Amino acid sequence: MAPRIVIIGGGSNQWAPSLLNDIANTRSLHEAEIVLEDVNPAPLPRMAEYAEHLARVRNLRWKVSHTTDQRASLAGADFVVVAISTGGFDSMRHDVEIPARHGIKLSVGDQGPAGVSRTLRAVPVMVGIARDMEEICPDAWMLNLTNPMTHLVRAMTRETSAKVVGLCHEVTICRFYLSMWLGESFLDLEPTVVGVNHLPIITSLKVGDADDGLERLRALIDGPAEARAERLPFAIPDGIGMGPRRRPSDEWTKGDLLDGNRVKIELFQRFGMLPASNDRHLCEFFPGLLTEESGWGERWGVHLTTIAERIEHEERYKADLEARLATDDVSAMPSGEMVAPLIDSIIRDKLRTFPLNLPNRGQAPGIPNDIVVETMCQADANGPRGGAPATVPGVLGEYVRRMTAVDELCVEAAISGKRDDVIAAMLADPLSSKIDYDDMVRMTDELLAATKPWLPQFA
Repeated sequence: MAPRIVIIGGGSNQWAPSLLNDIANTRSLHEAEIVLEDVNPAPLPRMAEYAEHLARVRNLRWKVSHTTDQRASLAGADFVVVAISTGGFDSMRHDVEIPARHGIKLSVGDQGPAGVSRTLRAVPVMVGIARDMEEICPDAWMLNLTNPMTHLVRAMTRETSAKVVGLCHEVTICRFYLSMWLGESFLDLEPTVVGVNHLPIITSLKVGDADDGLERLRALIDGPAEARAERLPFAIPDGIGMGPRRRPSDEWTKGDLLDGNRVKIELFQRFGMLPASNDRHLCEFFPGLLTEESGWGERWGVHLTTIAERIEHEERYKADLEARLATDDVSAMPSGEMVAPLIDSIIRDKLRTFPLNLPNRGQAPGIPNDIVVETMCQADANGPRGGAPATVPGVLGEYVRRMTAVDELCVEAAISGKRDDVIAAMLADPLSSKIDYDDMVRMTDELLAATKPWLPQFA
């Protein structure tokens, strides 16, 4: 039976085209019913047109529709993909600009005071979707791409019985980097991963039949310069966190790729484990990296993305959609998102391993059960579930445990609607709490006041 796939945030120029391409490239989904839902009706007809364009070019038997009625979209759903941003740039602007006035500059805005603020306004919306799913499509899986991912998956699995999993591409991108550094096939790399979203730690790396991947990475870093000068086998794709290219893609070397990941390489050299997320995300967990002394991340090659730049990115996404519509050439390259392959594993009962965000059921010993963790998981017709147990030793493990506590406090604040619970979450967060206490309280109050239109639970 063809699955009904609902994309909430289906008008997103950033997410929807890539997800639709991946679905089009997945044979088991060639007869799927695609429902695009969004609170903003304006982009939906054009996105539906793109879905129909893909169906025509690839000779797919898709049934495509679009709507602004979320509850109607969920009727009969098998999979509900969620990629939304509550309040959009209007709310996000406060997340970034208010902390900056208090001496906290952010590279992304998913952690620190921005992460707390985003959680407060996203949790009511996401829990609302999950409650609708409980009622309308209780057997469906929600595949959540929305950030802050750990907080949102935890809130929904805590407050509802909906089946929810979080999907993030950061581990996938890091496996791609490792394949380039080691000169091995992406498919031959089997990392052990434990952490929370945007702070997943690779504690070991199996390459083929050998558990020597991280040792080989250290040998590359510490070895002769000639090894690091080796050209990469193919171009670095756009949009995977490497920033503006300094030279044509066919001239990139292994050393260039190392230099573009200074934070993760520094932590790996110090502690023997490799954080898997992009450096821009990692910096928001470690207050000593985003400092005035470092040029606010410049020393680490990290750029602070402004709201103006995000608006420019959105215009590029729109232009990219028009370019896709103007050609019958549909790329067969996977986007790196796991939505289509995870759906394929479930409907075809094909066992695969994915890095997923799920409640802890023993896959992360030392972290309380039900806390959402990111680990290597398995999925087939029985759905996604945690894999073999693994732990993170040492200081990186302490950061992971601290962030699980921050996550719990953020979720509690978002559900309770209590100002003091928000201050508790800010105080626990490493980045938010680095400033003077009274200043932190003032910053919290400013964020609550500025984002009030999106905080019904604080009314």
